[in-house]
Amino acid sequence: MRHIGHSCLCMRHIGHLCLCMRHIGHLCLCMRHISHLASEFTTLLLSSLRFPVRQSSSYAERKEWLCFSETSQGKYVSPFHDIPLVAEPEQGNDVPAKKPKNDENEVLFNMVVEVPRWSNAKMEIATKEPLNPIKQDVKKGKLRYVANIFPHKGYIWNYGALPQTWEDPNHTDAETKCCGDNDPIDVCDIGTQVCFPGQVIQVKVLGILAMIDEGEMDWKVIAINVKDPDAKNLNSIEDVRNSRPGHLEATVDWFRKYKVPDGKPVNQFGFNGRFKDKDFAVDIIKSTHEHWRALLQKQTNSEGIECKNISCCESPLKCSADEASDVVQSAPAFGSPHPVSPEVDKWHFV
Repeated sequence: MRHIGHSCLCMRHIGHLCLCMRHIGHLCLCMRHISHLASEFTTLLLSSLRFPVRQSSSYAERKEWLCFSETSQGKYVSPFHDIPLVAEPEQGNDVPAKKPKNDENEVLFNMVVEVPRWSNAKMEIATKEPLNPIKQDVKKGKLRYVANIFPHKGYIWNYGALPQTWEDPNHTDAETKCCGDNDPIDVCDIGTQVCFPGQVIQVKVLGILAMIDEGEMDWKVIAINVKDPDAKNLNSIEDVRNSRPGHLEATVDWFRKYKVPDGKPVNQFGFNGRFKDKDFAVDIIKSTHEHWRALLQKQTNSEGIECKNISCCESPLKCSADEASDVVQSAPAFGSPHPVSPEVDKWHFV
């Protein structure tokens, strides 16, 4: 049993490595609602991440909530830079990740889950903070929540990012003529399982949507968890369209309108809002991976991105495990929680 604030959680270890999601201060977590989850997934230095826990929508607000990634050896890592983009078979003592049985020609990617399906808190990898913990976005001093656009509740997929990718704001896309949004590329997991922040899953890419957010390129990769029961039947964006009527249309509608309740205009899309296929998506992912490599090798303007990492040998920004630990230990203590406003559950008709 592991004590988390005043609550206890019985946890199952899967493999030998683990992830701790922690509130900094005394490195403990106080939650109002805790449920049990256990899942297998892989990543560099993190072959089975720990802390299978999620909170209901009524959890208390804490601006200091942070999710750091840690191995069972006590090494902290960046989910942005240290988790590999491609899910590879075992390559060394520190990489026990096993690629699941799948089409031999299928390239699988690691996805870092930031936001569970049906939740509202806008959680994201903090790209401008050391070790890039996952935290809730803050705007004008207030924690951000995504609005419920009728008939949806929160995010309609598990939402996250592909590690080791970067949409370079100095790069202009040849098709849309827009520059990147300075974040890792976003991904929507359309699988059945509701994931939790910080979870790393292997996904199969199915297609991509070219969203333009206030003039910036903001690609949305559509993928599915390879462990999902439907994964074997979904191999393309057309498979999704044929087997899940309305799912892709709902995705476009969600991305088009989700900022309107905040007083912003609807988002625009490249290619007239049409999804591009898997091959196109993989090409975009490869391009953003190359931009990320240039970022970590200081070959381009960092645009404020924090690139501290412990595993990228080519990077002059690589740090020691002790330095990474110091980052976590020096993070601010969390303050008193505040109740979530009932406005978060409001439906908006747009």
